[in-house]
Amino acid sequence: MSTAAKPPRAHTGLHPWWQALPFSAVFLLFFLVPLGLVVMVSFWDFNDYELLPAFTWRNYVSMWEGCSRLTEHGDFCVTLSTYLSTLQFTLLTWAVTLVLGFALAYFLAFHVRSPGMQTLLFVLCTVPFWTSNVIRMISWVPLLGRNGLVNQGLQGLHLTDGPLDWLLFSNFSVLLAFVHLYTMFMIVPIFNSMMRIDRSLLEAAKDAGASAWQTLWHVVVPLSRTGILIGSIFIVTIVMGDFVTVGVMGGQQIASIGKMIQVQTSYLQFPLAAANAVVLLLTVLMIVWGLTRVVDIRKEL
Repeated sequence: MSTAAKPPRAHTGLHPWWQALPFSAVFLLFFLVPLGLVVMVSFWDFNDYELLPAFTWRNYVSMWEGCSRLTEHGDFCVTLSTYLSTLQFTLLTWAVTLVLGFALAYFLAFHVRSPGMQTLLFVLCTVPFWTSNVIRMISWVPLLGRNGLVNQGLQGLHLTDGPLDWLLFSNFSVLLAFVHLYTMFMIVPIFNSMMRIDRSLLEAAKDAGASAWQTLWHVVVPLSRTGILIGSIFIVTIVMGDFVTVGVMGGQQIASIGKMIQVQTSYLQFPLAAANAVVLLLTVLMIVWGLTRVVDIRKEL
C-alpha cells in the first residue's frame, strides 16, 4: 500500500532569536556593560591618587551627608538643593516646550493642508539642529549680554534705564537655551500622533455642537497623549543630565546634577561621580515610570 509523499518542509529561515542577536550584542556591549561598570565603581573607595577597588558605602553616604537637617542659613544640603534646582529646570522646560510643541504641531497637522508645505515647514523647524548645541548657545550671548542687541533695544526705546543683568548667565538664560535646544523633541512625537487622528472625529465633534476649544480638549489632546508622553520622556531624560547648557548659559554659576558629576569627574573623583550618576539614573527612571503610569504607551502605540 503506497503512502502519500510528504510535502517538502518549508524553509523557515533564521530563528527570531538569531535575528535579534546582533542588536542584543550591541545593547549588551554599549549599554549594559558600561552601566554595570558605573554601578561597580560607585561602590569603590578612592583617595587623592588612585581608585581603591574595595566595597564601601562611603560615596552614597557622603552624597547625603548633612541632608537630615537644614543648614545654618535655613537651606537644604548641597545634594538636595542641586536636585531641586535640576528638577525645577526640568519642570519649567517641560511645561514651556509642551505648550510650544503642541501649538506648533497642531498648526502643522490641522491648519496646513498641503503635504508639501507641511514637509517644508517641518524641515524649517529642524534647521537649528544643523549646527551644534554649543554654537546655538553662544549665539545668545551677543543678544542677551549687557551690551547686547536686546539691552540696547530696550534702552533705545526707553523701556529700561540700564542694561538688564538677568538676561544672561542666569536661570532665565538657562531655561531659554533649554527651550531653544529641545522643543523639537516635543514637536516631532506630538505631530506624529496628531497626523494619525481620524479627521472624521473632528467633523463629528463639530456636528455635535462642540466648540473649537472643546474639540481640542476632548478629542485632540486625548488622542495625542502618546506623543505628549514620548516628548515628555525625551525632555525629562535630556534636561536632567544636561551640564553643557547649564555651564555655558549659567556662567558656571548655576548648579545641576549633570554639572556636579562633570566637576567630580574633572577632579578624578570617579567613584563619587559614579554614585551620583546611579542616583540620577534611578531618579529619572522613577519619573519615567510615573509618566508611563498616566499613559500605557504599549497599548497606545
